[in-house]
Order: sequence, then C-alpha cells, then structure tokens
Amino acid sequence: MNSVLRFFSFFCVCLFITEGCAPISRRRPIRQANNNINRVTEFNPIKKKVALLSFYNESPLGGPDLAVVATEEFRREINRSREFILDTEAENIFGNSKEIYAGGGVKLVQLARKAKMSGVNIVIFGRIKEARVRQKSDEIGFVRKVKSLAETYVEVKAYDVLSNKELFTETLDGNISDDNLKYFQSESEENLAYRQDLLRYSVKVAVRKVIPKVIKIGSRLDWMGRVAKIIGTRIYVNAGRSSGLNLGDILKVITEGQEVFDPESGAMIGISQGEVKGTLEVVDYLGEDGAIAILHSGGSVTEGDFIQLY
Repeated sequence: MNSVLRFFSFFCVCLFITEGCAPISRRRPIRQANNNINRVTEFNPIKKKVALLSFYNESPLGGPDLAVVATEEFRREINRSREFILDTEAENIFGNSKEIYAGGGVKLVQLARKAKMSGVNIVIFGRIKEARVRQKSDEIGFVRKVKSLAETYVEVKAYDVLSNKELFTETLDGNISDDNLKYFQSESEENLAYRQDLLRYSVKVAVRKVIPKVIKIGSRLDWMGRVAKIIGTRIYVNAGRSSGLNLGDILKVITEGQEVFDPESGAMIGISQGEVKGTLEVVDYLGEDGAIAILHSGGSVTEGDFIQLY
C-alpha cells in the first residue's frame, strides 16, 4: 500500500513539472497565427520607375514659378499614390520638358535606350499652355466685393519607354473662382500676390486631375528592370525593396526586343518581345533599391540584360 502511495505521489510531481513547462511548447493563439499569415500573403505591387521632367510655362502669366508648382505637385501626387518610384536622375538623361517639346519628340526617342538602361518605364513631361486671372468688382465703394476667376490649362504627356511610343496626351483645366471683400486697390503688390496664389492653386487642381489616368495606364504596362552587375554566382539587379521586389520573386531574363517597321511607310510599328534566356531568384536586398539574385534556370545571363517578373 505504501509503495502504491509513493508511486502515486511521484506521478503527481512529474505531472506538475510537465504542466509547469508546458508554455514553452504551447501553440500561438489562432488570432496571432492568422495575423502572421496575413502579413506574409500581402505582397506590395511592383512599382514602375517614372522619369518626371520639369514642366515649363509658355503663358505670359505666372512665370517660371508656375512651372515649378506644376512639377512639384505632380511629384507629390505620384509619391502619394505609392504606385511608382521616381527616378532622381531623369533630367540628367532627358533634359527638361521644354527641350523635349523643342525637339519635336525626336530627342525622346533617341534617348529612350538610355532610359531603358537605367530601368525607367515611363517618361512624363508637360507644359502650362494658358494661365490667366480675371477679376470683377463693384463699381462703387471703398470696400468692394471682388469676384476672381483663375484659368489654367496644363498639357501632360506620358511616354512608354519599352514600346517607344506615346501613351497619352491630356490637357487639363484647373479653373477656379473666389469671392472676396477687398479695400479699393489697383494693381498693388497685395493684389498681384493674390492673383499669383490663385494661379498656383489652379495649376495644382489641373495636375491632380491627370493622376488617376497615369495610375490606370501605368498598371497595364509591364515592369522592366536590368541586370546591373554579375560577380561570381551573384547577379545584381537595379530594383529592390523600394520598387516592391520580394525575396523569393522569380525574374525572367530577356533579350532586348527589336524595332519593327512598316515596309511601305517606314513608320515604326512597335518593339518585338525579347527572347527568354533564363530565370533568376531574388535572395537579398542591396542598398536603397537594389537586389541580389541567383540563377534559377537557364544560363548565359549577361550584364545589361532586361528582367521582368515571371
């Protein structure tokens, strides 16, 4: 009987020790596990690289300041969309919008290859075509009600580097009105500053109208990057964390497509699809927006080859 009691007491002690250690091997709560699953399955979309060229103002009103406002508003809205990544070296490759317009688009085609080398997918440029402010006030009185109307028309062009063709041309209006009570004044500095502020806001309104179209068209385009460097078995590509590449992504390596021309008119029809040379697997990130990959299949990968998501 005593032996039975001793065995039972020993069994209880072992059970207590086992229960005390249980938290180490306990499963995570289902809610926490689900949260982890959600984090893994939510992949950010790949971001196309955009070259935004400084706009210019061909209207006699507003001056260069208005062009700067248009450019910076476009830059701000593109960054807010989180659909693109802006190329900081764009103007070193293309110049500004005024130079592109002066060249009749020829310069843009000539420099398209340089853009491909840097991984740019879309070039955006434009101009302020018209800008004016009209004001109407009561004819009598020291304090007058002044109605102001600002009218601006901003032209925006988007160019697809991969296919060497224009995606769209849009002219947006940013017409706005404002009613104010003002002391009688002619063309005082205060009124001139007020008119300039109206034009600035009008340009911002126009620029914001085109952003949804840029996003919509950009989502239809194929993303393309480049093989920047090969060192041993490591293949460095010019896109990474900021562009939205994920570790484990498979990239196909393709040759550059060929320009296809109409035999009768001589006009360029488009760019042919390149041939697939192999695939790469992204294994690590490098710097702010670069990645390291290894050969996944195929071979003969060389520096400068184009890459796309598989």
